[in-house]
Amino acid sequence: MQVIFIKDLRKQGKKGDIKTVADGYAKNFLIKNGYAVPVNEKNMNNLQHEKAREEKQNQENRKLAEKLKKELEKEQLEFKVKTGKDDKVFGSISPKQIKEALEQKGYKIDKKQIELQSSITSLGYHKVIINLYSDIYAEVNIHVIK
Repeated sequence: MQVIFIKDLRKQGKKGDIKTVADGYAKNFLIKNGYAVPVNEKNMNNLQHEKAREEKQNQENRKLAEKLKKELEKEQLEFKVKTGKDDKVFGSISPKQIKEALEQKGYKIDKKQIELQSSITSLGYHKVIINLYSDIYAEVNIHVIK
């Protein structure tokens, strides 16, 4: 029996997959527990509409991420830090601090999206990469001053 998965089921199928499984397994487990529906014309149409809707949403999210990237790359964040001998910075600039500085400027970025190659522990200019979408990254300039 062919079924369309409507929920992810580990090691069996992901949402939207069409698989052939044993009749008993399909009826007594997959369909009964809401993991899948049988393949028929109505369910195939629903699947196509769902995929089209997801694709449209994906394109809208991509456009928003591109717009946000252009805005973020114009920004420059400035951090004032305490220094010791020879302008040695105490501590470092964390993703949380960068997130808070971006929020003050009106951007809603999660700290998990901020990617630091190495910790920012010196004065001067640094570039920070922010993952906005699956393959869209913005480079934000950071200026650390004393």
